[in-house]
Amino acid sequence: MNIWQRIRGFFAQGVEIIRMIRSGMSTDPDAWEWAIARFEAEDRRQPPPRGAVVFTGSSSITFWDTLARDMAPLPVINRGFGGSRIDQVARYVDRIVVPYGPRAVVLFAGTNDISGRQPKTAQQVYEGYLTFVANVRAALPETPIYYISITPTPSRWALWPIAREANELIQTHAAAAADHLYFIDLTDAILGPDGAPRRELYRADKLHPNAQGYAVWTAQIRPLLLQYT
Repeated sequence: MNIWQRIRGFFAQGVEIIRMIRSGMSTDPDAWEWAIARFEAEDRRQPPPRGAVVFTGSSSITFWDTLARDMAPLPVINRGFGGSRIDQVARYVDRIVVPYGPRAVVLFAGTNDISGRQPKTAQQVYEGYLTFVANVRAALPETPIYYISITPTPSRWALWPIAREANELIQTHAAAAADHLYFIDLTDAILGPDGAPRRELYRADKLHPNAQGYAVWTAQIRPLLLQYT
């Protein structure tokens, strides 16, 4: 790759990030239509395999470039979109989850819900999770659904009490459910001996995992998928 290709790549990534930020801040229910339509266009050009594990949710899923390699030999489909909130992901289940006939669904969303100009409560995040599950269950009643816990991050450490409460609500529900719901708790693997998030696991923005951070995610998630999927 020459210098001009790199510059074009950085520029394109910057434009993409700006577009995601704008959609994430919008109250328009169709703010993410462009991202969903792009997934559908990609599927028409190159149909993904049926029976894969669908990962969906917000930007930490979007930026997981090594997902396919990290989850091997399980086939995966990445349908994360930007700074999405959990209700926005639930809205598009019939377009970014159901069509693939997945063997399992993995969701990471909720962190954007409790931040921003109109932050939600832990209860509202929990209700968004229940909506997501209900939307998946309407078409895929037996498919396992895994929820990756909202993670403690350096940039949103002040919001951790709300995130922790949302996690506890979802974990309690998943543990009591009898319909293949699983909760994947990354908390202990991310917090350091001082009880704060390990900064070495995050990019410069102190929000999204870096390669080392994704390695921690993989070590927690992959064994569970292989065991129960």
